[in-house]
Amino acid sequence: MNAQEINKYFIIGVTLVATLGGLLFGYDTAVISGAVDPIKIFFQLDAEHYGNLATFLHGATVSSALIGCIIGSMLSGIFASRYGRKKSLLIASLLFFLSAIGSAFPEMLFFNAETPISTILVSFNIYRIIGGISVGLASAICPMYIAEMAPAEIRGKLVSWNQFAIIFGMLVVYFVNYFIVFGKDPVWINQEGWRLMFLSASYVAAAFGLLLFFVPETPRYLAINNQDEKALNILSKINGSIKASKILAEIKETVNEKVEKVLSYGWKILIIGILLSVFQQIVGINVVLYYAPTIFKSLGFGNDAAMWQTVIMGIVNILFTLVAIFTVDKFGRKPLLIIGSIGMAIGMFAIGILAYLEIIGTSTLIFIIIYSASFMMSWGPICWVLISEIFPNTIRGKAVAIAVAAQWIANFVVSSTFPSLEAFSITFTYILYGIMSVLSALFVWKMVPETKGKTLEEIEKTWR
Repeated sequence: MNAQEINKYFIIGVTLVATLGGLLFGYDTAVISGAVDPIKIFFQLDAEHYGNLATFLHGATVSSALIGCIIGSMLSGIFASRYGRKKSLLIASLLFFLSAIGSAFPEMLFFNAETPISTILVSFNIYRIIGGISVGLASAICPMYIAEMAPAEIRGKLVSWNQFAIIFGMLVVYFVNYFIVFGKDPVWINQEGWRLMFLSASYVAAAFGLLLFFVPETPRYLAINNQDEKALNILSKINGSIKASKILAEIKETVNEKVEKVLSYGWKILIIGILLSVFQQIVGINVVLYYAPTIFKSLGFGNDAAMWQTVIMGIVNILFTLVAIFTVDKFGRKPLLIIGSIGMAIGMFAIGILAYLEIIGTSTLIFIIIYSASFMMSWGPICWVLISEIFPNTIRGKAVAIAVAAQWIANFVVSSTFPSLEAFSITFTYILYGIMSVLSALFVWKMVPETKGKTLEEIEKTWR
């Protein structure tokens, strides 16, 4: 076995461990889907108990994790800079484990059979927010960890695996939820079945936490904190000893500048990071992911057909994320983003026109798949690649935190406004997302630098 093979096994191993954080991200996002109705029944979120507030409370409970995601992403910069990338991910895995157990059994520890169900509802939401904080931390730090470990030649491919893990996590939890409720009595599902859905995430969280003990801290973080010998050892495992010394010298050159303030490199770099995050959301992808069955039903498909078409979309998402993984380091980031934006615009404009003409059928499904496939081979994974690599070493933690927080806020805004926009005009809604897709292409063309094949330190020099 030669050195190059050892390098491959080492970097693939640490990448796979880090992508478990992405899998938890996707798992947590989708696990609530199977528990929406049981939660409403178990916590008595109906007009009899809460009057006009019932619908609001149900919606707030289902989406409460998003609050935690925003908080976690905002805190990720502090955690990553103060405790390191690895320890921050360990904290995220622990929080996720506690959230999974607590969400499944919100009455444990502090309550008993006499506790009002409304009090247990508060407990449930607190545990869900804790899980959201974990997801917010992981969504920012997992791509950062992979980018700081990866050789420049394959960094795009390795960071893109995190997006694959997110989509795969969503797909896995759909099947887990299905097997939990298959053939079971509805009464059991409403009392106990939904608990197992949340509890299932604890196994993934535990595996993530345990495996993190076997991977190292990133060499960039170690070098920033004057642990050069450890940094050189890790760089040697990845790149070989000769190349490792050169990379460490480049890292130390940037570290010695002692740049700490997030605006030390100007506004432009931060604005680009924020807009990458915002455009990833305002093109409407989470509307398609979260509301796919509702969209298909609103376009005239029946319940069964809508669910099958959602499954088809899930498979398409997996396949086209793989397209991005195997092309991002060959074609570059900018070409794929622009091609993806054009594909998304075509898909959304076509859906809007078909809705206006009241043409419903296979053509609608085809254009939704075109839109989704275009996103998954471009903005889905490559946005994370760019956010993890464009910021200089000494501000990366803080800058990534700001960019990812902007992404979660945009996610919340787009997801929460879709029902109102759809009620106003379904044609206008899809045309609006199509316009955002066109603007995203113009933004990439004019403002986003190409980073293919460059080390993180070479990218940093372009900002100076």
